[in-house]
Amino acid sequence: MSSNIASADGRLGILLPGLGAVATTLIAGVHAVNKGISKPIGSTSQMGTIRIGKRTENKTPLIKDFIPLADISKIAFGGWDIFEDNVYQSAVHAGVLDRYLLEQLKPELEAIKPMKAVFDKKYVTKLEGTYYKTGATKMDLADQLREDIRNFKTENNCDRLAMVWCGSTEIYIEESAVHQTIESLEEGLRNNDENIPSSMIYAYAAIMEGVPYANGAPNLSADIPALIALAKRNGVPICGKDFKTGQTLMKTILAPGLKTRSLGIAGWFSTNILGNRDGEVLDDPASFKTKEMSKLSVLDSILEPEKNPDLYKDLYHKVRINYYPPHGDNKEGWDNLDIFGWLGYKMQIKVDFLCRDSILAAPLVLDLAIFLDLASRANMSGIQEWLSFFFKAPQTPTKNMQPLHDIFKQEMKLKNTLRHLQGEDLITHLGLDYEEEATQNA
Repeated sequence: MSSNIASADGRLGILLPGLGAVATTLIAGVHAVNKGISKPIGSTSQMGTIRIGKRTENKTPLIKDFIPLADISKIAFGGWDIFEDNVYQSAVHAGVLDRYLLEQLKPELEAIKPMKAVFDKKYVTKLEGTYYKTGATKMDLADQLREDIRNFKTENNCDRLAMVWCGSTEIYIEESAVHQTIESLEEGLRNNDENIPSSMIYAYAAIMEGVPYANGAPNLSADIPALIALAKRNGVPICGKDFKTGQTLMKTILAPGLKTRSLGIAGWFSTNILGNRDGEVLDDPASFKTKEMSKLSVLDSILEPEKNPDLYKDLYHKVRINYYPPHGDNKEGWDNLDIFGWLGYKMQIKVDFLCRDSILAAPLVLDLAIFLDLASRANMSGIQEWLSFFFKAPQTPTKNMQPLHDIFKQEMKLKNTLRHLQGEDLITHLGLDYEEEATQNA
């Protein structure tokens, strides 16, 4: 299929709703890499490798050398925020990166100023913003976003665009009648339907402009029938939801290992403490419920208790998030696992992950934008399940399909998709061909 992938030459514009800690850490990081100050550690698209052919052939190129991806030295960043600070000011305020690094990047970061955001305090009750658009209807706001997208592309000489939501977690909203068809959604936009939050307006604007869209929060956003159908109709790739960074990253690593060894789990208690803007937003119970639903679904999907009742049927799974300002962006995840093994004998695992939230999330934003751009150039549209690797609550092609949460299976799916796009054999790890080869050569 490699001949069907359009050229990656030219400039890619990455649009980010929410120029807070994650977005500014990403932007500063890409500029630091381009200046030779650092390496893009944590980025699968930049640092990851991919095996081609048999293990005996020793062909393991970097992914970026294997398949045509956008060059990160040719990226233009833009975005929207409810505060007027430029990216340098926002990065200083976020406190993720040290001032010595930021001073080296100051001219580049100061040059990136936010566009006025689409914002409604009803959906993020803990934030107070002053820099946002006004309009008679939500459709007016969507039209303003579409104009921003067109203007950004022209003013920054971009050949292609991608949008990744880096804004806050919105209050919990369930799918309803307004979300079912393109027509009902557009009618809802014109009538200011309360079930259409800000992130959904961004998703609608992006898809209408043919811009690939990824949702980095657990918001409903583009995960509704209307926008999925619109993405297919307009030939736009979409994916989400909720960046997989700290505690859930650990769960998708540990749980598959325990299941593979047929070890039982009686309880998994998780609590987080964090003090950044995300922590403040999640201090609101309505926003926390959105995040909780995203985090709780992981273990059921991996462990499949209905298929393994002796091991996981009575698993007690609890998730808590606590706002603790002194920690800032340095999130801490505590996990207590009560497990049992042979003859039911009990054991425990305790994990204390002192992580940096934005440091883990920033490379995911870069990868999503770059891989969505690849998908767009390969004429892939609709939900991109092969990008589940990056999310806590991945979208699936159909509503009755369980998401794939096992990080090792997700990695296999991602890399096999890349192999497929380049016309290479898929890797199954069956290995029987090696035995046949050895027998023939004996």
